[in-house]
Amino acid sequence: MRVLPVPCLKDNYAYVLAVASAACVVVDPSEAAPVREALQREGLTLGAIWLTHHHYDHIGGIEELCDQLGQVPVLGSAYDLAQARIPRQSQGLTEADTLTFEGAEVRILEIPGHTLGAIAYLVSGFLFSGDTLFLAGCGRVFEGTLPMMQASLAKLRALPIDTKVYPGHEYTLSNLQFALSIEPENRVVQDRKRWAELKGERGETTVPATLTAERLSNPFLRWDVQEVIETAKVLGAADASPAEVFGALRKAKDGF
Repeated sequence: MRVLPVPCLKDNYAYVLAVASAACVVVDPSEAAPVREALQREGLTLGAIWLTHHHYDHIGGIEELCDQLGQVPVLGSAYDLAQARIPRQSQGLTEADTLTFEGAEVRILEIPGHTLGAIAYLVSGFLFSGDTLFLAGCGRVFEGTLPMMQASLAKLRALPIDTKVYPGHEYTLSNLQFALSIEPENRVVQDRKRWAELKGERGETTVPATLTAERLSNPFLRWDVQEVIETAKVLGAADASPAEVFGALRKAKDGF
């Protein structure tokens, strides 16, 4: 099984998930043309579309892809289906649901916070996290609450450490700049920042990253690390609870 990142819009990623056969899944196609070109280049046939949430920069290419390549199953959260927020959506998913793709089990993780209908897909060690977990960062909290977002990130942090994270955007360098402001002595953050700068100079993607790397350098997964706690208190956290620490960090990042 392989994952092909497809850059879309300014800094979005769609992802093509494929195995040996020609059928594939596309995750979060914000644009049709780059996805269609990737499928043609790889000799793949669109078999399904998976959505992590309803924002337009994740769903904008659905209708054109279905019109040009044929109507396929369009999957998103049960919440988004009930709200009719995703065009052509044919199935609503909850955490109780299990899918299969080419014989592999696909776990659905409900991760509200960025939006109330946000979900992630975990298959064969690949995590498609949408705008909830970015490399070295996390998404803004638009529809949920800060404690809700922290709980969703805790759910993702608990996954196996070799899980490969595929987020919805290329925000890695700016996220690492913020992470360095929270933990200036963190060598992993320092090294990742230099690495991300080199990637940018070469025009290369930074995705994916392992959950190990995220746990060592993503401040939004490090609410129980003493240096992060102390910095969060300076930023306004009332106590050392995970929700307070996370909330102070997220508010600081909003204005960074």
